[in-house]
Amino acid sequence: MSDLHGYYIEDLEVGMTASFAKTVSESDVYTFAGITGDNNPVHVNEEFAAETPFKQRIVHGMFSAGLISTVLGTKMPGPGAIYIDQTLKFKAPVFIGDTVTATATIEEIDNRRRRVKFKTECSVKGKIVATGYATNMVDSKES
Repeated sequence: MSDLHGYYIEDLEVGMTASFAKTVSESDVYTFAGITGDNNPVHVNEEFAAETPFKQRIVHGMFSAGLISTVLGTKMPGPGAIYIDQTLKFKAPVFIGDTVTATATIEEIDNRRRRVKFKTECSVKGKIVATGYATNMVDSKES
């Protein structure tokens, strides 16, 4: 793997895993809201959020999904891979100040179609906050 190209499909094996961790700041939440336009007050308004079951602002669920993209796009399979699909189930809230660890683990490899299926998870202090599956199209050394 180089900085300009990630793993080729021939280099991958079922069970390989990669992770990326990020501590979510208040600035991250406001920046994400600004980029996406998702200004739901549960994310950006402390008084509103205090009246919700969470009692405080929560981080956008898709912020965690973005960390999965970081793993797949920069770690494994890395640069050159194309994100084809993603399923997600959000299991628990993420709060400002939490460190989210996104992990992708290879579950299936289809060499003929150049597709790799990953189990994806985001966790905070070992607790799963989001889970799902992603498929990437990965370059072959042959093509």
